[in-house]
Amino acid sequence: MTLRAPRTVPVPAPSAIKIDGVAADYGFGSVIENITFDVKAGETFGLIGLNGVGKTTLIKIILGLMEASRGAVELFGKKSLDPESKAKIAYLPEKFEPPFFLSGLEFIRFSLDLYKRPFNEQAVLAAADRISLSRDALSRRVNTYSKGMRQKTGLMGTWLTECPLLVLDEPMSGLDPRARALVKDEIMACRACGMTVFLSSHILADMDEICDRVGVIHDAELKFLGTPSELKEKTKKNNLERAFLKIIEGSKRIYES
Repeated sequence: MTLRAPRTVPVPAPSAIKIDGVAADYGFGSVIENITFDVKAGETFGLIGLNGVGKTTLIKIILGLMEASRGAVELFGKKSLDPESKAKIAYLPEKFEPPFFLSGLEFIRFSLDLYKRPFNEQAVLAAADRISLSRDALSRRVNTYSKGMRQKTGLMGTWLTECPLLVLDEPMSGLDPRARALVKDEIMACRACGMTVFLSSHILADMDEICDRVGVIHDAELKFLGTPSELKEKTKKNNLERAFLKIIEGSKRIYES
């Protein structure tokens, strides 16, 4: 009798982010409640919601900067507080302000040093060219920069780490239309290199263009999870902004803009 080799069953790769039943409460009721979804490794995922619905709260929980009231978060199959998990995340906060006493190049060198990545000045200059940030500006202190220049510097300091997971909170803040288009190209290039990008933005046209999937948070709940096309089809709207407004109709809460 001929013995057959045992069948090899492929083991699925762990999700980049696994959020399971996460809730957060600041003492005046739940900000978010029972949020559950996965972000697949290698995808670009967009989190959508009005101001105050808990997007940044959820991001802080993902990053381990805040403890959830309930639930758990895993990054690449490990607990979010695990040092190995933290080493795989590069984060750009919503209100990014680089240290005023550093030049742009010094800030990027500092960012790469944090992740033990080599600093290659030519690679940094080439990255600056791609997002239309003046090479000359990189040698100046960042306190001389405009808001858009500071934002570009922060973005470069994030994606040049080449971390497997980039978390970007309002990455288009302060950018003009040309800069936004160039930054979107860079985000799509990061995805093409296998990096996972998790972002939050109020510019829904950008989300429609670059996100593989989106999640809508409203009234403390996850109201929708799927592709931008599925959200538009579900609401019978032809753009993502109108689709989002349709999905949150009948809100129980008042949110401050």
